[in-house]
Formats: sequence, structure tokens, C-alpha cells
Amino acid sequence: MNGRLSTFAAAMVIARRDFTAILFSRSFFFFLLGPLFPLLIGGLAGGIGSEVRSNAARPQLGVAMSAGDARALLAAQERLAPQLGSAVPQLVVVRELGPGERFDAAAAMQDRRVNLAAVVTGTLQRPDLSGPQERIAEWRGPVAVLAAEARQAGGTAYPAVGLTPLKLSTTADETRGRAVTAQLGQTVLFLLTMLLAGMVLSNLVEEKGNKIIEVLAAAIPMDAVFLGKLFAMLAVSFVGISVWATVGGAVWLGSGGSLGQYPAPAVGWPLFFMLGVAYFAMSYLLLGSLFLAIGSLAATVREVQTLSMPVTMLQLINFFFASWAMARPGTAVELAAMVVPFSSPFAMLARAAQSEALLPHLLALVWQGISVVFFVRLGAMLFRRWVMKSGPARGAGKGPWQRLAARLFARRAVR
Repeated sequence: MNGRLSTFAAAMVIARRDFTAILFSRSFFFFLLGPLFPLLIGGLAGGIGSEVRSNAARPQLGVAMSAGDARALLAAQERLAPQLGSAVPQLVVVRELGPGERFDAAAAMQDRRVNLAAVVTGTLQRPDLSGPQERIAEWRGPVAVLAAEARQAGGTAYPAVGLTPLKLSTTADETRGRAVTAQLGQTVLFLLTMLLAGMVLSNLVEEKGNKIIEVLAAAIPMDAVFLGKLFAMLAVSFVGISVWATVGGAVWLGSGGSLGQYPAPAVGWPLFFMLGVAYFAMSYLLLGSLFLAIGSLAATVREVQTLSMPVTMLQLINFFFASWAMARPGTAVELAAMVVPFSSPFAMLARAAQSEALLPHLLALVWQGISVVFFVRLGAMLFRRWVMKSGPARGAGKGPWQRLAARLFARRAVR
């Protein structure tokens, strides 16, 4: 009614202006070539998360025996743990069987509530291993040692362990595959965010230097200026990602690659990609809003580099924190990683690969959006206070004696 644009409408004006100016600039072509070097480095460092994946997907060996045999086997593993180490996975009692009771090992290994890689049944005198061929062949010797220890036989009186191969995909294999997908998704999200978020900072510092930002701030609210710049840089980033994905996908498909070669995420590939786009947008906006706040405090490029380095290191710590939390699903560590705004996109993308629940993603996206608004307003407030000098008057909020002392001090300084 008063002729002024709303904050969102003004932000869209700034976004269209910046998007058009960057997209049709000469440097945009070289920007598209930029990811070649980070992707090369990321490929060489791809084995860093192997330990995290192994911890997140530690398989379990189910025990379905009589109550006495099951307890004796667990006690034997506890006694021999220093000697066996990780040669035998963690034993989990699936069921204590009664006399003559039969147990379906294949059905138990398909239960998603546990992480079974194989099941040991029978008795301590004649144990039987059921599971994938490679698993039971690998664990045949350690199970014989455990059974002998449980019987207190000692020496070389090891029982003959029967093998029952099952042709199925166990929950342990599925969990391990999903952990690989989660780690890969986190790494790609982190690389793209760190590669592209720096454009926000350079754009703001450039416009501060030529006084354009002050002209914009005089015409529309500073919140709209910051929000518009974030949207413009996000749109430019999506253009770059689309080009890279098209070229890379064509090369990958042309060389015979397919998604079937990789473990499928829990929510499925289509929804996983959609959530990946949403979490990239939120991660970019969160980090970009923080960079805008830094740019409002920096007057030179040197100050920008000095102030942005700690933020970059903190973002790297957030990435490692989210990767560490991925190996501990259902714990307070994972919950903390999902709540902290800057680690939340990485933790939630990993959760999409490991869990089928969708409601946590909706809550996380809402929370991340609220955090973006908070940091944008914080950056705008800092810009108005430190650059535009439009904060409260110096004498505001002071008592009469304080104002009188300030005037006397000013007169003395003039003399």
C-alpha cells in the first residue's frame, strides 16, 4: 500500500540482478572448470572414511541355542576377546531354544531390527553356521575355538562346525552398503558446499568496495539484499552443478556405469537425490549467510581471508562430526549432529541413506530454514551497525550524568 516492495519481493529483485550478471559474465566459464581439481583431490582421498564405515556396519553373529549353551558361548567370547579381537563379530542371542525346537535362520537374518551376518545353531558339541558362503567359511575356525572354550575342553578338542550356506542378502551386508552410500553422499555434499559458498563472500566484498551495496541498502531493506544475494548465488550454483552432473553422468553412463553397482539408500535413489538437493540448498544458505555476516565486518580482501579461515575450519569440523555421528545411529551423538544447524544437512543426508523414516527430514528442513533466517538477519544487523553506521545513537540509553560526562570529555579533547 505504501509503494515499497516486501522483503521477499525485494530479495527476488536482487537475486535476478546478481544471477543475470554472473551467468553472462566471462568468468563463469572458468567457474565451470573449477571443480576438476577438487574432484581429483576428493577421489585421491576417498579412502578416509573406511574406518567410519567399518565401525558403523560391524556385523553380528546370532546365537540360537539352548539357554545354557548360549550363555556359555557368550562367556567364552568375553574370555577370549583379547586373543580373538575382531576375528569373530559380536555375538547376539537371537533366541534361547527349547528341547526339539527348530529355528529359521534365513528369516532371522532378514529381520531389519538386527544386523546379523550369520547364525550359529545346534549344540556346543556340534555347532552349525548358517549364512552367506564367504561369511561362514571365514568364521568356521573362530566359532570352533569359542565352542571348545565354552565346553571347557581346552587343547585341540575343537568340534566340527557344520556349514549351511544361504543365498540371501543379509541385513549386515545391507547396513554396510548403506553406510558406504551415506559416507559418499556426505563427502559430495561437503565438497560442493565448500567449493561454491565462497562466491557469496567475494561478491559482497566487491560490491562493498565500489559502494554498490550502500546504494542497494538505501533503496531496500538490508535483509532483502542479503537474502537476494544468497538466492542468486544458490541459483548460479545449481546451474554449475547441472552442467557438471550432465557431463559427468554422460561420461559415467558411456563407460558402462549404473546405479545398480552401488548400494541403494534406505529411502530409494529418487528421494535420496531430492533430499540431497534440499540439503545442499540448506547447507549452502547456512554457510553463505555466515559468510555474509563475515563480509559485513571485513573492509579488505586480507580481512576476508583472515575471518573466513576459522569458519572454513569449523565447517570441516562439522563435517567430521556428522561423519562420526553416522557410525552411532540412535545415540545422543547423532541427535546432536542433527540439531546443530551447520552439521544437520550432512547428518540428515546420511540418515536418508540408512533409515526409511521421512518425518525427521521434514523437521530438519524446517529447523534449517529457521536457522538461515536467523543468520541472514544477524548479518544484516552487523552490516547496518558496522558499515552503514545506522545503529542506536551514541547517547541513547544513557542517563543525564553519563551524557554530561561525555560532553565534558569531548570539550576537553577539543581543547
